[in-house]
Amino acid sequence: MSGIPQTEAQHFNAVISIVDRYGQDPAKLISILQAVQDEYRYLPEEIMTYVATALDISPAKVYGVATFYGHFSLEAKGKYVVKVCDGTACHVKGSAELITALRKELGLDGKKKTTNDLLFTLETVSCLGACGLAPAMVVGEDVHGLATVEDALAIVKELKAKEAANVSH
Repeated sequence: MSGIPQTEAQHFNAVISIVDRYGQDPAKLISILQAVQDEYRYLPEEIMTYVATALDISPAKVYGVATFYGHFSLEAKGKYVVKVCDGTACHVKGSAELITALRKELGLDGKKKTTNDLLFTLETVSCLGACGLAPAMVVGEDVHGLATVEDALAIVKELKAKEAANVSH
């Protein structure tokens, strides 16, 4: 939002629209949560509470669904989610080096997975189903196989440059 802080009403406008689109139907909870996550990039607690109230179900039920399915996130994720496979084939082919280089490039240390500017989230996954392309990584919807450290860093730097160009315009 171009640096302008959102009011509380603006923050809730999107979820109000989403719930209305699904007719306030509790049977559509998973679809509603998917739409909410697409909008907010995660499931904020206050938004889940609103969904529960709007659907006339308990907040515990909404939270239970949100934590049961691995697709949902209760923590803010970056605009670009980078998933690096660290399964056996990828690990043997050097995925640990990719992860180390990406963490350094993104300034992530310890258990921190998302950059402060909410531009990148780095996740390691057990398998991407692309063992023949090991080491493999996914950025958004794009699969990058036989990835080298140089490839991985080039992808991130390209996305950073794209975002910097968007900000300056």
